[in-house]
Amino acid sequence: MVDVDIRLDPEPSGIFQAIAKIKQELNINIELASPQDFLPPLPGWRDRSVFICKRGQISFYHCDFTAQALAKLSRGYDRDLKDVQAMYSQGLFSLENLRNCFEAIELELIRFPSLDPDVLTSKVRTFIEQTESMWEAR
Repeated sequence: MVDVDIRLDPEPSGIFQAIAKIKQELNINIELASPQDFLPPLPGWRDRSVFICKRGQISFYHCDFTAQALAKLSRGYDRDLKDVQAMYSQGLFSLENLRNCFEAIELELIRFPSLDPDVLTSKVRTFIEQTESMWEAR
């Protein structure tokens, strides 16, 4: 099953009817979710979002891959960790930017009571250290 997470900015008229139709036609799961639902917004996230295409008055972007990586690390499911590793392998974000962006939001994590800042810090550091070690060994 393919999942599609979307963030509407702003919400166009008729979008929810269109989403319901697409979900049925394509048999996919569409959720209104973005990294900002799990973490504070990263500085510069809009500038790092990658343009996909424009249809009519609607522009489509991949949300900032650094923000996606941090959100997936915060959830920490096996699939999420594999996704983050694959995103890094494809050059979609850098470890330096991941580290810098995380440090920029670290004090704001208190606004997300479901997150344990110490656990997330550990997850991010572990990912960076393991990834650096893996790439150095190559």
